[in-house]
Amino acid sequence: MLPKNQNQKNLSAGESGTTSIRDDISIPKLRNLFKGQVITPGDEGYDQARTIFYGGVDSRPAVIIRVADETDVSNVITLARDTGLELAVRSGGHSAAGHSVTDGGIVLDLKNMRALEIDASKQTAWAQTGLTAGEYSVAADEYGLATGFGDTGSVGIGGITVGGGIGFLTRKFGMTIDSLMAANVVTADGKLLRTDPENHPDLFWAIRGGGGNFGVATRFKYRLHEVSTAYGGILILPATPEVITSFLEEAQAAPEELTTIANIMSAPPMPFLPAEVHGKIILMAMMVYAGPVEAGERAVAPFRALANTLADMLRPMRYPEIFMPEEGDYHPTAVGRTLFMDNVDLDTARTIVDYLESSDAMMRVAQIRVLGGAMARVSPDASAFAHRYRKIMAGFYAFYNGPEDKQKREAWVRALTGQMEQGKPGAYVNFMGEDGARWIHDAYPDKTWERLRTIKARYDPENIFHLNQNIPPKTQE
Repeated sequence: MLPKNQNQKNLSAGESGTTSIRDDISIPKLRNLFKGQVITPGDEGYDQARTIFYGGVDSRPAVIIRVADETDVSNVITLARDTGLELAVRSGGHSAAGHSVTDGGIVLDLKNMRALEIDASKQTAWAQTGLTAGEYSVAADEYGLATGFGDTGSVGIGGITVGGGIGFLTRKFGMTIDSLMAANVVTADGKLLRTDPENHPDLFWAIRGGGGNFGVATRFKYRLHEVSTAYGGILILPATPEVITSFLEEAQAAPEELTTIANIMSAPPMPFLPAEVHGKIILMAMMVYAGPVEAGERAVAPFRALANTLADMLRPMRYPEIFMPEEGDYHPTAVGRTLFMDNVDLDTARTIVDYLESSDAMMRVAQIRVLGGAMARVSPDASAFAHRYRKIMAGFYAFYNGPEDKQKREAWVRALTGQMEQGKPGAYVNFMGEDGARWIHDAYPDKTWERLRTIKARYDPENIFHLNQNIPPKTQE
């Protein structure tokens, strides 16, 4: 890993009245070099530009460069390499570890690269990586088509894709990377490469699950799938151990068109929930059936029959409607862990409920996703995501308020996660937080890890792209 430049913390960083971010880097020169927007601490909008989705991150980059094209991307990488300033790459700013921003370094912000070319007849799309999943999905839906991303509309397609992409269409069409046909990537030497199964196939393998370790992806070619109608929304049930296990059994037995996310959580004071339920542990399920409405209604019927529903908002919808609206000033502070599981039996469900009920965190969540389907039919060595055979992905989260509270919540998450570990270790890199370096091998088993390190050495031997869940190059011990 590159050490931070010793001058980083002392940069004048373009503050009011200055003309440089460092003695050898003038702001006017930077603005002449880039077609895109150069934002420094003295500029209006700097604080907004450095703010990411998650709260608790207060990094102050020396400069934020909102690139206009791939030449800008190459020049930012060259600037970071030549100066030794730490480089952060931001697509949507949803890194749970805060990797979308750097303290005293350079942020390469893809926000303004949002071109989208859809070929409905061939069911393909070329998309720049500043787009969000919601923007892409709304545009594709005009043709009755979709590519599966995650479960949040504001997430950037750049980060979610290179990490794998597990979301509402995973069981029907596989992960996001299973719909990735090609990509443009600017590597650490500033070169723009087109990568696909025939061109730089090693790089194409690595960016499908290996995260942002190998370069800056600027454009993706995706396969689109027919999703002209959908049925889904939110179903809220009482969270007894029996309901939880029955829900997951039904989810595993359901048609592949149906994907579910079971959030076992403390009930917030939502207006559609009875007041006496607020603060109690509930099962809030997000569900999407990608197919005919009538078939969707039949598929969700067994879930409705599990218990007296607390809220039922399942309905016919266009696919993009499943992305819940977000408030622009919402920046949650939370700690969490992700892992894969093979089974949630009654005892396991009781443990989850007991832990949730024993916590006094303002919000605590056990999120359980049943996998399988199309995702599981891809060979584990076909891409850098190697956990195809796992049946369940779980995440355990607690919101915190301040540093002392954070330590308490981290201890709770560690204890609960320890109770849930089953079989071989496993983790989903896109959901790993700031302590991800401790668990990075859970995301990449030994064979995958060694192959990724070899490819890293080929495309980024100096580890320029280290602000991520980092895979060190093979030559760096």
